Amino acid sequence: MVATELPLHPLEVEVLKALKPKVKRVFVTGAGGFLGKSICLRLLSQGIKVTGFARSSYPEMTALGVDMRQGDIANAAELERAMQGCDLVFHVASKAGVWGSKASYFSPNVAGATHIVQACQALNIHYLVYTSTPSVTFDGQDESGIDESTPYAEHFLNHYGESKAIAEQLMLNANSARLKTVALRPHLIWGPEDPHLVPRVIERAKAGRLKLVGQQDKLVDTIFVDNAAYAHLLAALELMSPDSKCAGKAYYLSNDEPITMAKMLNRILAAAALPPVSKRVPARLAYAVGSVLEILYRALGKQQEPMMTRFVARQLSTSHYFDISAAKNDLNYSPLISMDEGMKRLQDWLQGEALRS
Repeated sequence: MVATELPLHPLEVEVLKALKPKVKRVFVTGAGGFLGKSICLRLLSQGIKVTGFARSSYPEMTALGVDMRQGDIANAAELERAMQGCDLVFHVASKAGVWGSKASYFSPNVAGATHIVQACQALNIHYLVYTSTPSVTFDGQDESGIDESTPYAEHFLNHYGESKAIAEQLMLNANSARLKTVALRPHLIWGPEDPHLVPRVIERAKAGRLKLVGQQDKLVDTIFVDNAAYAHLLAALELMSPDSKCAGKAYYLSNDEPITMAKMLNRILAAAALPPVSKRVPARLAYAVGSVLEILYRALGKQQEPMMTRFVARQLSTSHYFDISAAKNDLNYSPLISMDEGMKRLQDWLQGEALRS
Protein backbone atom coordinates (compact mmCIF):
# COMPACT_ATOMS: atom_id res chain seq x y z
CA MET A 1 0.00 0.00 0.00
CA VAL A 2 1.46 3.37 -1.00
CA ALA A 3 0.69 6.39 1.12
CA THR A 4 -1.64 7.96 -1.44
CA GLU A 5 -3.88 4.87 -1.26
CA LEU A 6 -4.28 5.03 2.51
CA PRO A 7 -8.01 5.10 3.36
CA LEU A 8 -8.33 8.03 5.76
CA HIS A 9 -11.33 9.21 7.74
CA PRO A 10 -12.32 12.82 6.89
CA LEU A 11 -11.47 13.86 10.45
CA GLU A 12 -7.94 12.48 10.02
CA VAL A 13 -7.52 14.48 6.84
CA GLU A 14 -8.75 17.59 8.65
CA VAL A 15 -6.18 17.15 11.44
CA LEU A 16 -3.35 16.43 9.01
CA LYS A 17 -4.16 19.51 6.92
CA ALA A 18 -4.12 21.63 10.08
CA LEU A 19 -0.79 20.07 11.08
CA LYS A 20 0.99 20.41 7.74
CA PRO A 21 1.70 24.18 7.73
CA LYS A 22 2.97 23.98 11.32
CA VAL A 23 5.83 21.52 10.64
CA LYS A 24 8.76 21.30 8.26
CA ARG A 25 9.75 17.71 9.02
CA VAL A 26 8.51 15.10 11.52
CA PHE A 27 10.75 12.61 13.30
CA VAL A 28 9.26 9.18 14.14
CA THR A 29 11.12 6.59 16.21
CA GLY A 30 10.07 2.99 15.64
CA ALA A 31 8.98 4.08 12.17
CA GLY A 32 9.02 0.54 10.83
CA GLY A 33 6.88 -0.83 13.65
CA PHE A 34 3.14 -1.36 13.85
CA LEU A 35 2.06 2.02 15.26
CA GLY A 36 5.05 3.96 13.93
CA LYS A 37 4.33 2.90 10.37
CA SER A 38 0.68 3.86 10.72
CA ILE A 39 1.66 7.36 11.89
CA CYS A 40 4.21 7.72 9.08
CA LEU A 41 1.72 6.73 6.37
CA ARG A 42 -0.78 9.30 7.59
CA LEU A 43 1.79 12.08 7.56
CA LEU A 44 3.02 11.10 4.10
CA SER A 45 -0.52 11.00 2.72
CA GLN A 46 -0.72 14.80 3.07
CA GLY A 47 2.78 15.51 1.86
CA ILE A 48 4.36 16.01 5.28
CA LYS A 49 8.07 15.15 5.26
CA VAL A 50 9.06 12.33 7.61
CA THR A 51 12.38 11.11 8.96
CA GLY A 52 12.08 7.63 10.42
CA PHE A 53 14.43 6.03 12.92
CA ALA A 54 14.69 2.31 13.61
CA ARG A 55 17.21 -0.34 14.65
CA SER A 56 16.56 -2.47 11.58
CA SER A 57 16.44 -1.69 7.87
CA TYR A 58 12.98 -1.04 6.40
CA PRO A 59 13.37 -0.58 2.62
CA GLU A 60 9.59 -0.64 2.22
CA MET A 61 9.36 2.53 4.31
CA THR A 62 12.00 4.21 2.17
CA ALA A 63 10.01 3.20 -0.92
CA LEU A 64 6.95 4.88 0.58
CA GLY A 65 8.83 8.16 0.99
CA VAL A 66 10.19 8.05 4.56
CA ASP A 67 13.79 9.26 5.02
CA MET A 68 14.82 6.22 7.05
CA ARG A 69 17.80 6.38 9.41
CA GLN A 70 19.08 3.20 11.01
CA GLY A 71 20.42 3.41 14.55
CA ASP A 72 19.95 2.77 18.26
CA ILE A 73 18.04 5.21 20.48
CA ALA A 74 20.44 4.25 23.26
CA ASN A 75 23.16 5.97 21.17
CA ALA A 76 22.75 9.70 21.81
CA ALA A 77 25.04 10.83 18.98
CA GLU A 78 23.30 8.70 16.34
CA LEU A 79 19.93 9.96 17.49
CA GLU A 80 20.83 13.64 17.47
CA ARG A 81 22.32 13.39 13.97
CA ALA A 82 19.14 11.79 12.66
CA MET A 83 16.85 14.37 14.33
CA GLN A 84 18.44 17.41 12.71
CA GLY A 85 15.99 19.48 10.65
CA CYS A 86 12.90 18.13 12.45
CA ASP A 87 10.48 20.21 14.51
CA LEU A 88 8.03 17.58 15.81
CA VAL A 89 8.89 14.19 17.34
CA PHE A 90 6.75 11.09 17.79
CA HIS A 91 8.75 8.84 20.12
CA VAL A 92 7.03 5.51 19.49
CA ALA A 93 9.95 3.06 19.77
CA SER A 94 10.50 0.97 22.87
CA LYS A 95 11.33 -2.56 23.90
CA ALA A 96 8.01 -4.18 24.75
CA GLY A 97 7.25 -7.68 25.96
CA VAL A 98 7.31 -9.43 29.31
CA TRP A 99 10.67 -11.18 29.42
CA GLY A 100 14.30 -10.08 29.43
CA SER A 101 16.98 -8.54 31.61
CA LYS A 102 16.56 -5.18 33.31
CA ALA A 103 19.33 -3.70 31.16
CA SER A 104 17.64 -4.88 27.95
CA TYR A 105 14.58 -2.77 28.87
CA PHE A 106 16.18 0.19 30.62
CA SER A 107 18.73 0.87 27.87
CA PRO A 108 16.20 1.55 25.06
CA ASN A 109 13.25 2.66 27.18
CA VAL A 110 14.88 4.89 29.81
CA ALA A 111 18.21 5.88 28.27
CA GLY A 112 16.48 6.19 24.89
CA ALA A 113 13.85 8.54 26.31
CA THR A 114 16.59 10.59 27.98
CA HIS A 115 18.44 10.93 24.69
CA ILE A 116 15.26 11.95 22.84
CA VAL A 117 14.63 14.77 25.31
CA GLN A 118 18.27 15.89 25.23
CA ALA A 119 18.30 15.93 21.42
CA CYS A 120 15.07 17.93 21.30
CA GLN A 121 16.58 20.49 23.67
CA ALA A 122 19.90 20.64 21.79
CA LEU A 123 18.23 20.99 18.38
CA ASN A 124 15.55 23.43 19.55
CA ILE A 125 12.70 21.05 18.74
CA HIS A 126 9.58 22.29 20.51
CA TYR A 127 7.07 19.40 20.35
CA LEU A 128 7.38 15.81 21.57
CA VAL A 129 4.63 13.16 21.62
CA TYR A 130 5.58 10.07 23.64
CA THR A 131 3.95 6.65 23.29
CA SER A 132 3.59 5.29 26.80
CA THR A 133 1.47 2.41 28.14
CA PRO A 134 -1.18 1.72 30.80
CA SER A 135 1.36 -0.71 32.28
CA VAL A 136 2.85 2.29 34.13
CA THR A 137 0.02 2.05 36.67
CA PHE A 138 -0.52 -1.73 36.66
CA ASP A 139 0.44 -3.48 39.91
CA GLY A 140 -1.37 -6.77 39.30
CA GLN A 141 -4.79 -5.64 40.55
CA ASP A 142 -8.04 -4.83 38.70
CA GLU A 143 -8.09 -1.50 36.87
CA SER A 144 -11.79 -0.81 36.43
CA GLY A 145 -12.61 2.52 34.82
CA ILE A 146 -9.57 4.28 36.27
CA ASP A 147 -8.39 7.68 35.02
CA GLU A 148 -5.10 9.58 34.95
CA SER A 149 -5.33 10.45 38.65
CA THR A 150 -4.29 6.84 39.39
CA PRO A 151 -0.69 6.89 40.68
CA TYR A 152 2.17 5.00 39.14
CA ALA A 153 2.51 1.44 40.41
CA GLU A 154 4.71 0.99 43.46
CA HIS A 155 5.57 -2.58 42.49
CA PHE A 156 5.96 -3.84 38.93
CA LEU A 157 5.71 -7.43 37.71
CA ASN A 158 8.21 -6.88 34.89
CA HIS A 159 10.95 -4.55 33.70
CA TYR A 160 8.82 -3.23 30.84
CA GLY A 161 6.25 -1.53 33.05
CA GLU A 162 8.90 -0.11 35.38
CA SER A 163 11.07 1.23 32.55
CA LYS A 164 8.10 2.85 30.82
CA ALA A 165 6.92 4.47 34.07
CA ILE A 166 10.35 6.03 34.59
CA ALA A 167 10.49 7.15 30.95
CA GLU A 168 6.99 8.66 31.06
CA GLN A 169 7.83 10.70 34.14
CA LEU A 170 11.06 11.82 32.50
CA MET A 171 9.12 12.95 29.43
CA LEU A 172 6.47 14.84 31.37
CA ASN A 173 9.02 16.45 33.68
CA ALA A 174 10.82 17.77 30.60
CA ASN A 175 7.74 19.78 29.60
CA SER A 176 8.57 23.48 29.45
CA ALA A 177 7.97 26.61 27.42
CA ARG A 178 10.79 25.49 25.09
CA LEU A 179 9.74 21.84 24.76
CA LYS A 180 6.12 20.82 25.06
CA THR A 181 5.61 17.13 25.82
CA VAL A 182 2.65 14.78 26.13
CA ALA A 183 2.40 11.04 26.92
CA LEU A 184 -0.23 8.73 25.42
CA ARG A 185 -1.20 5.35 26.91
CA PRO A 186 -2.88 3.17 24.26
CA HIS A 187 -3.92 -0.27 25.49
CA LEU A 188 -3.59 -3.47 23.44
CA ILE A 189 -3.16 -2.04 19.92
CA TRP A 190 -4.41 -4.41 17.24
CA GLY A 191 -5.44 -4.51 13.59
CA PRO A 192 -4.17 -5.57 10.16
CA GLU A 193 -0.40 -6.13 10.08
CA ASP A 194 -0.29 -6.50 13.89
CA PRO A 195 2.99 -8.31 14.66
CA HIS A 196 2.24 -8.83 18.36
CA LEU A 197 -1.20 -9.62 19.82
CA VAL A 198 -2.97 -11.17 16.81
CA PRO A 199 -0.22 -13.59 15.66
CA ARG A 200 0.49 -14.56 19.27
CA VAL A 201 -3.16 -15.50 19.84
CA ILE A 202 -3.40 -17.39 16.55
CA GLU A 203 -0.12 -19.26 17.04
CA ARG A 204 -1.05 -20.40 20.55
CA ALA A 205 -4.53 -21.44 19.45
CA LYS A 206 -3.14 -23.54 16.59
CA ALA A 207 -0.69 -25.19 18.98
CA GLY A 208 -3.49 -25.93 21.47
CA ARG A 209 -1.80 -23.75 24.12
CA LEU A 210 -4.33 -20.90 24.30
CA LYS A 211 -6.36 -20.90 27.51
CA LEU A 212 -8.45 -18.42 29.46
CA VAL A 213 -7.08 -17.46 32.86
CA GLY A 214 -9.42 -17.15 35.83
CA GLN A 215 -13.02 -18.23 36.36
CA GLN A 216 -14.36 -14.69 36.00
CA ASP A 217 -14.48 -12.81 32.72
CA LYS A 218 -12.95 -9.38 33.28
CA LEU A 219 -13.38 -6.35 31.02
CA VAL A 220 -10.40 -5.00 29.08
CA ASP A 221 -9.89 -2.04 26.78
CA THR A 222 -8.20 -2.36 23.40
CA ILE A 223 -7.54 0.10 20.59
CA PHE A 224 -7.57 -0.32 16.82
CA VAL A 225 -4.27 0.83 15.32
CA ASP A 226 -5.85 3.57 13.17
CA ASN A 227 -7.44 5.08 16.28
CA ALA A 228 -4.11 5.03 18.12
CA ALA A 229 -2.38 6.79 15.22
CA TYR A 230 -5.19 9.36 14.99
CA ALA A 231 -4.85 10.14 18.71
CA HIS A 232 -1.13 10.80 18.23
CA LEU A 233 -1.87 13.30 15.46
CA LEU A 234 -4.48 15.02 17.62
CA ALA A 235 -2.02 15.27 20.50
CA ALA A 236 0.63 16.83 18.24
CA LEU A 237 -1.84 19.41 16.97
CA GLU A 238 -3.01 20.26 20.48
CA LEU A 239 0.58 20.60 21.70
CA MET A 240 1.08 23.32 19.09
CA SER A 241 -1.83 25.36 20.39
CA PRO A 242 -0.63 28.50 22.23
CA ASP A 243 -2.68 27.49 25.27
CA SER A 244 -2.22 23.74 24.93
CA LYS A 245 -4.39 21.71 27.30
CA CYS A 246 -2.31 18.56 26.99
CA ALA A 247 1.26 19.76 27.55
CA GLY A 248 2.90 17.96 30.45
CA LYS A 249 0.08 15.43 30.82
CA ALA A 250 -0.56 11.72 30.22
CA TYR A 251 -3.69 10.25 28.62
CA TYR A 252 -5.26 6.80 28.50
CA LEU A 253 -6.43 5.79 25.02
CA SER A 254 -8.81 3.05 23.93
CA ASN A 255 -11.59 2.16 21.52
CA ASP A 256 -13.95 3.09 24.38
CA GLU A 257 -15.60 -0.33 24.00
CA PRO A 258 -14.56 -2.52 26.97
CA ILE A 259 -14.80 -6.22 26.16
CA THR A 260 -14.09 -9.39 28.11
CA MET A 261 -10.73 -10.97 27.42
CA ALA A 262 -12.51 -14.19 26.41
CA LYS A 263 -14.63 -12.37 23.84
CA MET A 264 -11.65 -10.42 22.48
CA LEU A 265 -9.58 -13.57 22.01
CA ASN A 266 -12.47 -15.39 20.37
CA ARG A 267 -13.21 -12.50 18.01
CA ILE A 268 -9.59 -12.62 16.85
CA LEU A 269 -9.87 -16.40 16.40
CA ALA A 270 -13.12 -15.98 14.47
CA ALA A 271 -11.41 -13.46 12.17
CA ALA A 272 -8.76 -16.11 11.54
CA ALA A 273 -11.45 -18.79 10.92
CA LEU A 274 -10.37 -20.71 14.03
CA PRO A 275 -12.62 -22.30 16.68
CA PRO A 276 -13.21 -20.42 19.95
CA VAL A 277 -11.24 -21.09 23.09
CA SER A 278 -13.11 -22.14 26.23
CA LYS A 279 -10.58 -24.03 28.38
CA ARG A 280 -9.71 -22.22 31.60
CA VAL A 281 -6.85 -22.23 34.07
CA PRO A 282 -7.38 -20.94 37.64
CA ALA A 283 -5.75 -17.53 38.10
CA ARG A 284 -3.78 -18.62 41.16
CA LEU A 285 -2.43 -21.67 39.36
CA ALA A 286 -1.37 -19.57 36.36
CA TYR A 287 0.43 -17.13 38.67
CA ALA A 288 2.17 -19.95 40.53
CA VAL A 289 3.27 -21.59 37.28
CA GLY A 290 4.53 -18.22 36.04
CA SER A 291 6.56 -17.71 39.21
CA VAL A 292 8.16 -21.15 38.96
CA LEU A 293 8.95 -20.78 35.25
CA GLU A 294 10.52 -17.36 35.78
CA ILE A 295 12.84 -18.75 38.47
CA LEU A 296 13.69 -21.78 36.34
CA TYR A 297 14.35 -19.81 33.16
CA ARG A 298 16.58 -17.33 34.97
CA ALA A 299 18.52 -20.14 36.64
CA LEU A 300 19.07 -21.81 33.27
CA GLY A 301 19.86 -18.51 31.53
CA LYS A 302 17.11 -19.05 28.96
CA GLN A 303 16.50 -16.10 26.64
CA GLN A 304 13.13 -17.16 25.26
CA GLU A 305 9.96 -16.09 27.06
CA PRO A 306 8.37 -18.68 29.38
CA MET A 307 4.98 -20.06 28.42
CA MET A 308 3.56 -18.19 31.44
CA THR A 309 4.86 -15.36 33.63
CA ARG A 310 3.45 -13.61 36.70
CA PHE A 311 2.72 -10.51 34.63
CA VAL A 312 0.82 -12.42 31.93
CA ALA A 313 -1.14 -14.35 34.56
CA ARG A 314 -2.26 -11.10 36.18
CA GLN A 315 -2.89 -9.39 32.84
CA LEU A 316 -5.20 -12.17 31.69
CA SER A 317 -7.12 -12.45 34.96
CA THR A 318 -7.70 -8.79 35.89
CA SER A 319 -9.73 -5.96 34.40
CA HIS A 320 -8.06 -3.21 32.38
CA TYR A 321 -10.45 -0.55 31.17
CA PHE A 322 -10.08 3.17 31.44
CA ASP A 323 -11.97 6.43 31.65
CA ILE A 324 -10.79 8.30 28.55
CA SER A 325 -12.73 11.48 29.28
CA ALA A 326 -9.50 13.47 29.49
CA ALA A 327 -8.46 12.44 25.96
CA LYS A 328 -11.93 13.29 24.71
CA ASN A 329 -11.93 16.71 26.38
CA ASP A 330 -8.32 17.82 25.88
CA LEU A 331 -7.40 16.12 22.60
CA ASN A 332 -10.86 16.02 21.02
CA TYR A 333 -10.28 12.28 20.62
CA SER A 334 -13.05 9.91 19.69
CA PRO A 335 -12.48 6.49 18.06
CA LEU A 336 -13.01 6.63 14.32
CA ILE A 337 -13.04 2.87 13.74
CA SER A 338 -15.39 0.76 15.86
CA MET A 339 -14.54 -2.69 17.19
CA ASP A 340 -16.88 -4.28 14.63
CA GLU A 341 -15.37 -2.41 11.70
CA GLY A 342 -11.87 -3.12 12.98
CA MET A 343 -12.57 -6.85 13.22
CA LYS A 344 -13.93 -6.83 9.68
CA ARG A 345 -10.73 -5.20 8.45
CA LEU A 346 -8.65 -7.68 10.42
CA GLN A 347 -10.57 -10.61 8.93
CA ASP A 348 -10.10 -9.27 5.39
CA TRP A 349 -6.37 -8.86 5.98
CA LEU A 350 -5.96 -12.33 7.51
CA GLN A 351 -7.83 -13.87 4.57
CA GLY A 352 -5.54 -12.03 2.19
CA GLU A 353 -2.48 -13.25 4.08
CA ALA A 354 -3.77 -16.83 3.92
CA LEU A 355 -4.17 -16.56 0.16
CA ARG A 356 -0.68 -15.13 -0.25
CA SER A 357 0.98 -17.84 1.84
